[in-house]
Amino acid sequence: METFNPDPKPGRVVLPLVLIGMIATTYTFINRVATNNDLDLVAEETPVETVAEDIVVEDTSTTSTTTTLPDDFVQYLEEISAEKIQATELGKDVLEANENWDEKSVTYQEAKDEFRAFIATAEQFVTTVTEPGPPNEYANLVTSHEELKTLVNLIYADTVELLAGLESSDTGEQRAAALESFNSNLDQFIKKIEEVVASATSS
Repeated sequence: METFNPDPKPGRVVLPLVLIGMIATTYTFINRVATNNDLDLVAEETPVETVAEDIVVEDTSTTSTTTTLPDDFVQYLEEISAEKIQATELGKDVLEANENWDEKSVTYQEAKDEFRAFIATAEQFVTTVTEPGPPNEYANLVTSHEELKTLVNLIYADTVELLAGLESSDTGEQRAAALESFNSNLDQFIKKIEEVVASATSS
């Protein structure tokens, strides 16, 4: 006689029981491992070694020597420095007078009077620069002073030419050329004085 099985699929009961057993075993194993292997983790400290650098102090002090220039030498430098100021002022005045005439802000007679005054100023300037000059024992100053004398005479000639250009019947070309020459010679004169003073005070 055939036995009747009320549950045709007995695995439905066995499988959950197996899964529950596996989970319980895994949980117990993990807990035991965590408990038995309670390790204190200590971070290893790496000692920092401080290296003191040897600081070398460099002696930057320089030994300076004070050179006392002779009185007559210093006096000459003061004279040409004053002449440089005069030359600069003359240049400004000439430039302003020329611009005033170009802009017709002055009359022809006023312009002529100004340009004549520049000739007189430049003539006096030649005398101022020429005499007395540097002491003869300073050869380098004597040589430089000869150049200044040449330039100041050219400046005087330019002022004469400026008036001639003003009185000329051309359209201003002669006066423009004279002004260009005047500015060039005046610049060279000023630069020469600066060179002489710089050379004397740096040596």
